[in-house]
Amino acid sequence: MEYMPVVIDAEYISDYKIKITFDNGEKKIADCLKWLKGDVFEPLKDKSYFKQFFVDGWSISWPNGADISPETLYDESKKI
Repeated sequence: MEYMPVVIDAEYISDYKIKITFDNGEKKIADCLKWLKGDVFEPLKDKSYFKQFFVDGWSISWPNGADISPETLYDESKKI
């Protein structure tokens, strides 16, 4: 069975970068700028709003309902 990542911790780094810890212990840096397209993501371009992300039990989300799938975060982030 293929690994289904779950975000267990997330920490703001700088710009639109977030350090993410997955349930398998891997830590990666996600540069989220490339995903900030479309109406729901428009408010996140304001860095003060971007920093309001939280771990929602499986991935990261923002107060306006925007989220990024854990598979995307896992597959497209840089390992550290």
